[in-house]
Parts: sequence; structure tokens; C-alpha cells
Amino acid sequence: MIGTSWTHLLARTLVRPLVGTWVRPNHLTTLRLLSGAAACVLFAQGTKGGMTWGGAVWLISAFLDRADGELARIGGMMSRGGHVYDYYADTVVNTGFFVAIGIGLRQSWLGHWSLGLGLLTGASMFLCSVLAEWLELRSPPGTRAYSGKWGFDPDDALYLMGPLAWLGWLAPILIGASVGATAMMLITAVRLLRVRRQTDMSAPTRTVPSGTTPVGPTA
Repeated sequence: MIGTSWTHLLARTLVRPLVGTWVRPNHLTTLRLLSGAAACVLFAQGTKGGMTWGGAVWLISAFLDRADGELARIGGMMSRGGHVYDYYADTVVNTGFFVAIGIGLRQSWLGHWSLGLGLLTGASMFLCSVLAEWLELRSPPGTRAYSGKWGFDPDDALYLMGPLAWLGWLAPILIGASVGATAMMLITAVRLLRVRRQTDMSAPTRTVPSGTTPVGPTA
């Protein structure tokens, strides 16, 4: 499905010159994964330099998260394998981000609470990603687990992490994210259970013709 957020439109414009070249969406996904991992390593250091450079590299990684999908769409290079690769790369990077800042904020006023908050938020983000994927697979085509408004998608908030790191505001963000991500994970789980229940109820029931014996496993 074509993204309509401002970040999708910007990425679509910037990657258009790559159509018809040797550059493939998986190349951009690999750069997204590597830059995201590098940003996490920098954030985990917890130093001013680590936060400054981590924020810059994170913005590049966040842009590449949009760029690979847009190149695949406008270049006619969409594939199941590419989607799976992009999905796992995004899941790993977004989960790793919160774990990394939890490690890096040990010396902040959060103290060692930051480690627990980072792990909780990372685990919630991971489960949100998994449950959202399952929800979309079990829903009608074109259904999105999380929809945006006014030209913004929910995951556009990740772009803000770079500037917030520069401002030194990641500690309160981690507290808020631990609550928000956990709540979103629970809401997504409930939505998935409802979809599965509806699917099970609408599935046709096999009936056994009169006078026959059902065939089942033997002891």
C-alpha cells in the first residue's frame, strides 16, 4: 500500500533518481540496518558525543526506513522477500533503540532504572511489531494496524528521537515510551484476538453426512 505521510512523500521524491540504476531496495534496507545498529551503539555509550552522533545517524536510519519501501514501490521492485527483510530490519533496529538508550541513560537521574525501562520498552516494541504484522495478515487487504492523521504516521515519532537526544530529553521520553509502547502492545493483542475470533466464527463448518463414521486418528 502506498504511504501518504509527509515522510513517505519526501522519501519518494529523493529516491526517484535511483529508479533504473543498480541500487535495489534491499541495498537501502541493509544501510538502514547498519546505520540503525551504529546509532544504537553510540546511544549505549551514554556520553554527550554518543548522543550527538547517535542522533544524527539515527535520523539517517529513519529516513532509509522510508526510502527502501518507496524505491520498491515506484520502481516496481516489490517482493515478499524484500518485505520480510525490511520487516525484520525495522523490528531489530526499533527494539534495539530503546534497549540502547536504557543502557546509555544509566548515568542520568534515572539511574539503573533506565535498564529495566529500556528492556520493557524494547520488548513491548518487539511485540507490537510482531502482533501488528499478524493482525495485518489476518485482516482485509490494505488494512493497517496503526493508521496516521494529518500526514503523519505513528512511527514518524521515531524521527524525533534524534533531536531529543541532542537536547538531552531521552530520559523522560523513555519513561513515556515504556507506558505507551506497553499499552499499544496490549491494545494490538486484543485487536488480534478479536480478528481471530471473527475469522474462526465465519469459517465454514464441515458436516458429516448421515450414516457415515467420521475418520480420525487411530490409537
